[in-house]
Amino acid sequence: MIKKKSMGRLICYIPLIGFAIMALVPFLYMLATAMTPKAYSMPYPPILFPEELYFDNFLDAWKANHFSRYFLNSLMVSAVATVLILFVSSAGAYAFSRMTFPGRDVLFYLYLFSMMVPTTTNLIPQFLMMRNLHLVDTYVGLLLIYIGIGVPSNTFFLRNFFLNLPKELEEAVMIDGGNRWHIYTRIILPLSRPALGTFAILAFSNVWDEFLIALTMIKTPDKRTLPIALRLFQGQHRNDWGLIFAASLIAVVPVLIIYIVMQKKLIRGGTMSGMLKE
Repeated sequence: MIKKKSMGRLICYIPLIGFAIMALVPFLYMLATAMTPKAYSMPYPPILFPEELYFDNFLDAWKANHFSRYFLNSLMVSAVATVLILFVSSAGAYAFSRMTFPGRDVLFYLYLFSMMVPTTTNLIPQFLMMRNLHLVDTYVGLLLIYIGIGVPSNTFFLRNFFLNLPKELEEAVMIDGGNRWHIYTRIILPLSRPALGTFAILAFSNVWDEFLIALTMIKTPDKRTLPIALRLFQGQHRNDWGLIFAASLIAVVPVLIIYIVMQKKLIRGGTMSGMLKE
C-alpha cells in the first residue's frame, strides 16, 4: 500500500518538476546573459549558467538613465496602492457580506459590472476625469485609478471568503461589548490572512508591472515608474543584452520579495480549527 502511494506521488511529481524546469530555464538564461560581459548579441548556443560572476551589468543598469529613481517611484506607488486596495476591498467585502443597508445589492452589482469592462476602454474617461480634477501628472491621480481598478475584483472574492467565516465569533464579540470595527479588525482580518496574502501579491504585481496608465498619466520624467523606464532603457541600449537583462532582473526582485514575505499567509485549512466548540 505504501509503495502504491509512493508511486502515485512520483507520477504526480514528475510533470510538476518538468513544468518547474521549463519555467526556470528562461530565468537562468536571462541571469547567465546578465552576467556575461559585453553581451552585444544573444549568446549562442544558449547558456544557462554564467561562466563567471560578473555583476557590473547590474551596477551599470542601476546607475544608468535614473533607473534607481524610477525603481523607487514604482516601489512607493505599488506599496501605497497595495495597502489601500486591501483596506478598501476588505472593508467593502465585510460590509457586503455582514451588513444590511439600502442599495447594497445594486452597489455590489455595479462592482461586478465594472469588472467586465476592459481597462483600456476606461483609459480616456479616466484621463479626462483626472484632468478635470487637476490630478494629471500626480501620484494621487495614478493611485486613484489603480485603486479603482483593483478594489472591485478583490471585494468580490473577499466577500465570498467572508461569507464562509462563522458568525458565532462575531456574536461573541458583540456580547462582550464590541462593535463592527472590533469585529473587522480582530476577527475578520486575522482569519482572512491567507486570502489577504494572496491578493496582496496580485495587487502589488499588477501595479508594479502596469505600463499604459502610468505612461498616459505621468508626464514629468522624474515621476516615471519602472515599466516606462524599462521601455526607454531597452530603446537606448538596444544591443546590450547583458545590461537589458540585468535591468529586467532588478525589476523582478520586489515581486519575489513580497511573494516570499506573503507565502506564510498562503495556507489552506486549519485557520479556524479549535475556535468553535460544538
